[in-house]
Amino acid sequence: MSLLPWIILCSALGGIASAAFAVVFLWVSEERSARILPHFLSFATGALLGAALLGLLPEAIEGAGVAGARALGWSLVLGLGVFFVIEKLVLWWHTHAHESDGQAHAGHGHAHSPGRDHASGALVLVGDCLHNTLDGVLIAAAFLTDVTLGFVTTFAVAAHEIPHRVGDFAILVHAGWTRKRALILNLATGLASVAGAIVAYFGLQFALAFAAAGFLYIAVAGLIPGLHRRSDPRTSAAQVALIAAGIIVIACAERLAGE
Repeated sequence: MSLLPWIILCSALGGIASAAFAVVFLWVSEERSARILPHFLSFATGALLGAALLGLLPEAIEGAGVAGARALGWSLVLGLGVFFVIEKLVLWWHTHAHESDGQAHAGHGHAHSPGRDHASGALVLVGDCLHNTLDGVLIAAAFLTDVTLGFVTTFAVAAHEIPHRVGDFAILVHAGWTRKRALILNLATGLASVAGAIVAYFGLQFALAFAAAGFLYIAVAGLIPGLHRRSDPRTSAAQVALIAAGIIVIACAERLAGE
């Protein structure tokens, strides 16, 4: 099987799997979800850091050489800037969706306002599509570096998306969408990652530093701050162990690929 079909398949599975797991967590008690979800985030943090620093960046440095070091730095800066802006847009969409729901309920008691409900739901879906498109770029870049790294990265990307998808599904249902429709549309947005992956395959083969910046941004700015919300010794030890496990899995994948 050639590389492109694997990239398309894994980017689609990564986007759909995170949405499917998110729905499962909605039927799990809040107490149990609170215990399980942080473990996904800890492992994903380690895997994303490992993929960026042990997989993508070394490959980019090797390809660029000394002469391309400055261009590599600019690629990292550009990647971090793009992901910062994207996160700002997604946060704005989610905030606007919550505000629309709040205004609708305040103006109509417990009744739903269809116009506002669908508008807020649409904002969430637009944000998801954009986010998943970038996830597809990251998955494709990992596969272009090494197939094994691509598989591990697919799992890491899906794992870090689960809590985000739980929140999005809840927003859609709260906005008046049926659970079935919210599930179908949430799954459909996962296919946007395929578009990002295809673009990356044909146009961004050499932008490994950009993808590495995306991994670093997600891990450092998106996931690690959330892990710091719980600082008791037992939880902290589990977080360190799972982050290390994620890094080790990436390191082993890289070692196997090099043999």
